[in-house]
Parts: sequence; structure tokens; C-alpha cells
Amino acid sequence: MNWNEMRQIRIAILDLNAGHVNQGMRCIREIIQNWAHGNELNIYKDEFDVRQKKELPDTSYDIYISSGGPGSPLESRYEDWDIAWCRWIDSLQRWNKNPNNLQKKHVLFICHSFQLASRYFNTGVVCKRRSEAFGVFPVHMLDAGKKEPVLEGLKDPFYAVDSREYQVVQPNYEVLRSLGGKVLCIEKERPHVPYERAMMGVRFNEYMIGTQFHPEADAVGMSIRLQSEEKKQSVIKNYGEDKWHNMLHQLKDPGKIMWTYAHVLPNFLNKAVGHFHAEPVL
Repeated sequence: MNWNEMRQIRIAILDLNAGHVNQGMRCIREIIQNWAHGNELNIYKDEFDVRQKKELPDTSYDIYISSGGPGSPLESRYEDWDIAWCRWIDSLQRWNKNPNNLQKKHVLFICHSFQLASRYFNTGVVCKRRSEAFGVFPVHMLDAGKKEPVLEGLKDPFYAVDSREYQVVQPNYEVLRSLGGKVLCIEKERPHVPYERAMMGVRFNEYMIGTQFHPEADAVGMSIRLQSEEKKQSVIKNYGEDKWHNMLHQLKDPGKIMWTYAHVLPNFLNKAVGHFHAEPVL
């Protein structure tokens, strides 16, 4: 299929940052723009402020990316925006299950959205971590991850930005099997502590996938955040000053987060577009 002959691709970005200053949205925009430019694709994208304005996209888009964000994925379940977000997934599920709809809707859930999706699908236990995870950490592939097109080109382990106070553990394999889903990757092994490893990537079904890490994070954004006084003191308090310096040093390694940045989200976009039928541009 010649991608250049495709119709306009419509992309919806769901912003779950609740107005907090962040680098993730910038990174998502840049990855999409660079991907579209590199493939000479005609795209249209909209952004939706889910938590502050309760904005949700309809089913007219081809690709959906739901961002990370602050706060508890458990305490919000009765808030209007959270209920509306779940109804949005309902609408895409109905669309994708309808055999008359040949153009399926592809979704990527990032971090906070991944935790919400895990709660929605009941694919694992969502709980608060003993302490915040923040930094660049190794992520270990499972067999399903090594066969997953969205993770194609990544090493085992690969490195990613992790920033969360909550986690998803104890995969519900029975539910995953019923959905056609699989656990793709998990957090680093910690044999010296009695804690379960979190799921870091899950394919929920054929068209929906999520990561508990931040595949969109780049070195520039991570460096800005690490060098803010608040985050610097937080890292030093929890991990020590040597760890803070080591985090900054790791950002210069092209084989770590920039490798993940260059593969996961572009792979997701490639996979989504690969499912579309070529149509003449109007």
C-alpha cells in the first residue's frame, strides 16, 4: 500500500494532565509531526482537555493517544471526567466490534491512562506504590513483547522514563485471554525486596495497547524536569545525589530513552496506519 495515496489521517490526543505543566504533550506533538513529515502523510490532529474541560473525542478519528497525568487512578472513578473517559472507551469498543466498520480505531494509553485502562478492563490490580518511581529504568520484555510490532526494534531490556506513584500488578490472565490481550513487558527485577513487579506494557486487544512507562519522553524534557529544584531535591532525598547525577548522565546515551522515543510511538502509528485501507485524498 502506498501511504502517500491515503486519505487524511485524523488523530485525537487526549490530555489528562489536568493543567499541570509537563513535557509529555510537547513530545507527543513532535513525534506525530516528525512521523507525518517523514512519511509524507496528510494528518489532522485535535487535542482534548479531558480532566479540566471534560472534553472527549467522538468516533470520527482514526488514531487516539491518551496521555499520562497526575493523581490517583482509583480516587477519580466517580468523577465526571473519569466516567466520560470510560464511556469514550465504550464507544470505541462498540465501533471496533461492529463488523460493518472496516476502519478500526487504534488507541495508545500512556502511564496514567494505562492505569485507568487497566482498571476499566480489569486486567490487573491498580494500587499505590510504596514510594514514587521516577527516573530512567530498564524494562524487561516477555515473550509476547518480543513479538509485538509496537515494541519492534527495542532491546531486552530497553530503557524508559518511569514517573508514577501508582502501579498495575497481578495480571488477570483470564480476562486478558478473553480480550485477546497479553502482558508485553514488566519492570526491572528486584530480588532484594519483597515487591511484585509492575506490568509496564499490555496489549488489551487487537486495537488497544498501553504502556506504564512514558514512550514519548525525550532527553530535553527529562533534563528540564530533573533540573527543576523541586524534582532535584525529591530525587536526592529518595535516591541520593549520585543517583540524580546518574539520571542526567543516562539522558546522553542514545541507546536508552531516545531509542525508546524513536521506536514505540512511531511503531504504534505505523501499525495503526498499516491497518487502514488506501483511499484517494479528497
